[in-house]
Amino acid sequence: MKYLFTRKFPHGFLLIPRSMAAARRLGPGLITGAADDDPSGIATYSQAGAQWRFGLVWMLLLTTPLMIGIQMLSARIGWATGRGLAANMVTLCPRWLTRSLIALLVVANTINIAADIGAMAEAARLIVGGSPVLFSLLFGAVCLLAQVFFSYERSVRLLKWLTLSLLAYFAVVMVVHVPLKQMTMESLQPWRFLPAHASLSDYAAMMVAVLGTTISPYLFFWQASQEVEDQRLRPDAAALRKFPAYVQEHLARIRLDTTVGMLLSNGVALSIVVATAVTLNLNGITEIQTSAQAAEALRPVAGDLAFTVFALGIIGTGLLAVPVLAGSAAYAVSEVLGWKASLSHGFHEARGFYGLIIAATGLGTVLGMLEVDPIKALVWSAVVNGVISVPIMAVMLWLGQSPRIMGELTISLRHRLLGWGATLLMGVAVVVMLATL
Repeated sequence: MKYLFTRKFPHGFLLIPRSMAAARRLGPGLITGAADDDPSGIATYSQAGAQWRFGLVWMLLLTTPLMIGIQMLSARIGWATGRGLAANMVTLCPRWLTRSLIALLVVANTINIAADIGAMAEAARLIVGGSPVLFSLLFGAVCLLAQVFFSYERSVRLLKWLTLSLLAYFAVVMVVHVPLKQMTMESLQPWRFLPAHASLSDYAAMMVAVLGTTISPYLFFWQASQEVEDQRLRPDAAALRKFPAYVQEHLARIRLDTTVGMLLSNGVALSIVVATAVTLNLNGITEIQTSAQAAEALRPVAGDLAFTVFALGIIGTGLLAVPVLAGSAAYAVSEVLGWKASLSHGFHEARGFYGLIIAATGLGTVLGMLEVDPIKALVWSAVVNGVISVPIMAVMLWLGQSPRIMGELTISLRHRLLGWGATLLMGVAVVVMLATL
């Protein structure tokens, strides 16, 4: 086994395996990527696979580099400035614009929390039986208590462990038989294999849904804020900035962390699309409205093991995503209002920040207990996210290119092109989405 020599102690060196050292370099990007595959996202990917089979696989391949680029930008902004994304937006945008975008972010996140908690409760009911209302209360309470009473370090460790729940979807793909030749042909030439009854507008709407699910504004705010949180744990970080080697090493860490997180995110999305295409579409099931329905539909065609693994994955990803959704909203609002915004602070030090987490999680839990049409909730969440993502991404690129904000850490030309490409694609997606409502 190869080792890295780290800190020297009086009695020698501490030897750390390279694999363990690499794992320690993963944090904000890994958690952000995993949180992207929340239960509402699972529902979208399940519908894409059930309705269009392998016809949208190319979208996931296309969005992967775009996700990496835009999330790397958000992380870089947080690390270079020592402030969250919302705090930086205030320096460049009119206050009314920033507040409007943040208000819409809070609305979209709360709707998303409701959809996720409702999906977790339904998945638990399918596995063990019982009342979805009680499960909604239980999951809402667990997510809330973990954020309020755990320290930042413990929260990060817990969220890292929860990313393992995503392996459930890789396991499902391994359980079922995937026709690789058919998948490749339909992925490369999707227009030749569209269902006879489908329209191009339906296909375009699903493209927008997949794009909006993979590139979501709450992920930008969360990853930037987590880079700031990590800096607060290193009081010597500011002094080390004058050493180019330290800067390059840290930017390399951000690049690795973000790349791994986004590859995991889209790898899981791809697994869900493929699994539902094989088990549902090829068996005549083409309409899936929720992630729980997708899990239930798997049972008769893929067996109890695939059903149970899929359903447990829904619960695990929900427990990961809800704190990220509530936390990103709390960071954004607190930064705009000038409140203390950190999971490193105790409740009494940052009451406004934790009050926002409690409000978002609590309201989302209540909405998740109501009989709200899940498709309508997801549609409106996607609409709000789509509308605000374009200006937020444009502002992020503006920030990343500004020497006044970033100093010597402005983004490269290649990164700018990737970022503006993602912004343009999201802009087109919003136009298509609004035209197909």
